[in-house]
Amino acid sequence: MSTNYVKAVLFDLDGTLIDTAADFIRIIGRMSEANGWQAPSSEAIREQVSAGAGAMVSLMLKHNSQPLTEEQVQQYRQQFLDEYEAEICVDSRVFPELESLLDYYDKNGTPWGIVTNKPRYLSTKLLECLNLAERCSVLVCPDDVSNTKPDPEPMYLALEKLELPRGVANSVIYVGDHIRDIQAGAAAGMTNVLASYGYIPPEDQDDLEAWGADYIAETPKALVKLLRSKEFDYL
Repeated sequence: MSTNYVKAVLFDLDGTLIDTAADFIRIIGRMSEANGWQAPSSEAIREQVSAGAGAMVSLMLKHNSQPLTEEQVQQYRQQFLDEYEAEICVDSRVFPELESLLDYYDKNGTPWGIVTNKPRYLSTKLLECLNLAERCSVLVCPDDVSNTKPDPEPMYLALEKLELPRGVANSVIYVGDHIRDIQAGAAAGMTNVLASYGYIPPEDQDDLEAWGADYIAETPKALVKLLRSKEFDYL
């Protein structure tokens, strides 16, 4: 960590800043029921959230051994996205404790923002529903770049939008719950925090140290404690 003060704090969205799993679980359950299928377990769906809509729909189809064409798979994926857009914020919430962290940043003038692989139309709608859109200093989505995480391009764009030179990247914190988050942040020279409370499959849980994050936060409360510790100097 640089001895310079923290210039900005960036978060991944699903599984890091916002707990969105309940809305996905409800929609997958409803789609499964409509087709006479057994829904995957809530935990199994939760573990696939950070992998995106395609992964959650594939989980549903594989769970029911459905031999579908690629066109049919894409139809289910689009149905899933349409239903999610219509009910994007029924049960989604900022993770406990993290709202107070955002209040802390706002009070102290520390810019915070989001770099996500979630499409902009969904990200914007979610942030608006949670009254975070106007507070967020920067939002970078796949629509904004040619190469998504784990490529550092989204991270560099966030710096540019914050009017920060790449030379101070190590004074910018990036928090994420997926290996691509850590890889992207590291490639951009940022200080990385792994939110291990996020949507991480069991098979990856034993190898988190190997992801190379600068810090690991096992709970939202631990993340708040870490980011407000003397390790991070908010001058």
